[in-house]
Amino acid sequence: MRAAVLVEPGRIVVQERPVPTPDPGDVLVRVSSVGVCGSDTHYYRHGRVGSFVVEAPLVLGHEAAGTIVAVGESVDPSRIGQRVSIEPQRPDPETEETRRGDYNLCPHMRFYATPPVDGALCDYVTIGAEFAHPVPGSVSDDAAALCEPLSVGIAAIRKAGVDARSRVLIAGAGPIGIVVTQLARAYGATEIIVTDLDPARREQATRFGATTVLDPTVDRLGAEPVDAFIDASGAQSAVVDGIRAVRPAGRVVLVGLGAETMELPVQVIQNRELMLTGVFRYANTWPTAIALVESGQVDLDSMVTAHFTLEETAQALDSDRTPGSVKSVVRVS
Repeated sequence: MRAAVLVEPGRIVVQERPVPTPDPGDVLVRVSSVGVCGSDTHYYRHGRVGSFVVEAPLVLGHEAAGTIVAVGESVDPSRIGQRVSIEPQRPDPETEETRRGDYNLCPHMRFYATPPVDGALCDYVTIGAEFAHPVPGSVSDDAAALCEPLSVGIAAIRKAGVDARSRVLIAGAGPIGIVVTQLARAYGATEIIVTDLDPARREQATRFGATTVLDPTVDRLGAEPVDAFIDASGAQSAVVDGIRAVRPAGRVVLVGLGAETMELPVQVIQNRELMLTGVFRYANTWPTAIALVESGQVDLDSMVTAHFTLEETAQALDSDRTPGSVKSVVRVS
């Protein structure tokens, strides 16, 4: 099979590799679509994301969908031919985190495209059968792949406690910010405020459900406190301003990958009894993601602004620099 391999920062080589064989409990998936994530671009350009460092050739890509073409022992063979969205995780079933349902926090997690685990920018991958989620015919391959970033948004919305009474502030109108904006609308938020430095991104946020868009360098936050603040930017100034805009007993959820440390307004957090938490991937989100896409409450296809072939993986990884880019997808097959 073909595999787009990161051999060194800034260099992708398409190589021939053996088709993997599914282990017991696994399925073999012929990959159709793979979304390009910010972590992929960081590995491509810098060879690392935080403490995760590329030390050997690595196949990138963890936002993936495809069709089951073979199954391992103990997997129902009737699943062959099923279109699936891949939840790209292999937690250790014996850890305390996995047993209590927080399998995304498993210390022995093997996650697609996180060194040294290869990802999905190749013709075939294997995954545990329970992590290959069937998708209906009305859900496109691209949307099935983008259920992965949608799941990040679902995890954030759940932690933020968003419901029909909520006023929500979202910092950052990149792909995750747009996903969270759509989800806030789907969950019934009465006001959805999105901040971003880029006027084109603010316009995109309006298209996807923001009721107010603000330029954080010009517009003042906090005239009316919000119930929840979700940061999808990773910028310290955005995080601090967002925290100050939250009402007493409100919630703050940090999603954007920023600096390893940052100064926060601790007295505001204490005096208002704010609930502050982070999001690290997701757990138990895929059924919700697929249902939201199937019902039309979330539109993932409209977020796709460019397609590439597997041989064009390097261009795909640089496409975020193109003005107006929201989400690029590699069409593998």
